[in-house]
Amino acid sequence: MENVLIASPIGVLAVLCLVAAFFFFLAQVTESKLFHYLPPLLFIYATPVFLSNLEIGGHTVIPSSSIIYSGLSKYALPVFIVLMLIKVNVPAVVKVMGKGVLVMLMGTAGVMVGGVVAYVIVHGWLPEGSWRGFGALAGSWIGGTANMAATAEMLDAPKAQLGLAIVADNVIYIVWLPLLLMSRDFADKFNAWARVPAERLAAMDAAAELHVEDDHAPTMPQYLFLAAVVLGVTAIGHAFAPGIAGWIANDLPGLANVFSETTVRILLVTTIALGLSATRISELPNSTALGTALVYVFVAGMGARAELAGLGDAPVFVLGAFIWIFIHGLFMLAGAWLFRVDVHSVAIASAANIGAAASAPIVAAHHRPNLVPASILLALLGYAMGNYLAPLTGHLARIATGQ
Repeated sequence: MENVLIASPIGVLAVLCLVAAFFFFLAQVTESKLFHYLPPLLFIYATPVFLSNLEIGGHTVIPSSSIIYSGLSKYALPVFIVLMLIKVNVPAVVKVMGKGVLVMLMGTAGVMVGGVVAYVIVHGWLPEGSWRGFGALAGSWIGGTANMAATAEMLDAPKAQLGLAIVADNVIYIVWLPLLLMSRDFADKFNAWARVPAERLAAMDAAAELHVEDDHAPTMPQYLFLAAVVLGVTAIGHAFAPGIAGWIANDLPGLANVFSETTVRILLVTTIALGLSATRISELPNSTALGTALVYVFVAGMGARAELAGLGDAPVFVLGAFIWIFIHGLFMLAGAWLFRVDVHSVAIASAANIGAAASAPIVAAHHRPNLVPASILLALLGYAMGNYLAPLTGHLARIATGQ
């Protein structure tokens, strides 16, 4: 049995919440540029790694195994998926961004192809099964942190693999975000190269003015209704996933390794949530903020289960990520030229892929501030695709290397 200072489940959960809150509070109060280049997510993951691995007087602060960690996987994960996906508004983002959506889809294809190609190149220097970590990173780059967490669960990725994905994600972020911001300085040359129609920017600006998000503070009845919806969808996922997974194992045994009970549960919850996004339930305010808060507590829990020894493969994993992002960039350029899309939309679309809802508004505010609401919608579209396409990317990498 581990010698730990805080062993009770409620105490462990309090520590995870405190860690997540502390780094966001620190970033907000200090306004340090450090958090511009190293997002709080990295510290929220890394701190519990040390708290559960490093001994102080023969004790770790929190355990590396706790009922809280499994509870976050079984219950918090589907809850935050529902909270975030019910706000997806596909018609609105298509109306504002137009062909910019097609460029984002090209970027998504670039993430999938790039992930497979990069893994084929570097897998010989990584432990067998590292395709799971690549799948988790694909989750982040197609959607966001929520998709990374969900994909890691679906692929049963070792906690060290998730750690490598988070490290690589943040290293690439440090390089990629400044490039997207600087691209504004080349707008005229880029738009001329991409043959952007003169009327495109005016039409996009006009559509953006018509779409303004109203996300006021929820009332108590709205909170209660939101809780009922979220818990109800989670309950449906838990009720039907075992039967569906069992049917696949018996009647489609070739797919049993792909569609585990966890995978089926997450895909079922994702699909129901997307269906609800087309109803008035999507008008419930503040669900995205609540979902994001749960995501960071979940990531802290993943860090607490990780082992420091597994992070020794970070340099090779990061090398693979650089190859990967280069291929994504090529796909973005190809999409811009094919669909004649301006550099502002391309930068926002790439940020929606690689940086998700945390980065897309930053890039949009720098390029064209009136597109900030649309950039958030574009990032949510990535969330909608991530839980389907990221596990597929991981399995394609596995198949390509014969693992």
